[in-house]
Amino acid sequence: MNDCFICSKHTGNIETSGIKIYEDDFVYVGHIDRNGNPNYLGHIMIDLKRHVPTLGEMTMEEAKAFGMMMARVSEALMQSENAEHIYSYVLGDAVPHLHMHLVPRYPNTPKEFWGPNAVYEWENAPMGDNDDVIALCKRIKSYLESKTYE
Repeated sequence: MNDCFICSKHTGNIETSGIKIYEDDFVYVGHIDRNGNPNYLGHIMIDLKRHVPTLGEMTMEEAKAFGMMMARVSEALMQSENAEHIYSYVLGDAVPHLHMHLVPRYPNTPKEFWGPNAVYEWENAPMGDNDDVIALCKRIKSYLESKTYE
């Protein structure tokens, strides 16, 4: 899929913010890229490696890997980054390649800024540049590597 942003990212044709957090045969995990704009720290993307547009087109093996990674990265955000809640969503409207957004909500976020998009609007939201994103990615990667899962 030459015109797919996510496929292009996986083949190395597009460079994104941060570093790879995790990759296997089924999924790729990294931080969202906002094209040079400050990033909300911890907004993680889990991409299915195979090009399919929707959840219903995954194989059961892909679904298992995707679901396990969603749980593992959510745990890492809570334990490593002190997130108190994780928002998750799959839309697929703008980029028709299956990917899930994981967006942490951090302690003391006012209720009017709760929600995966609203957290960006809070003036005290933890925003950062690429160096901050890389540091966060390294912490999440280290947390994932330190845990054993059955």
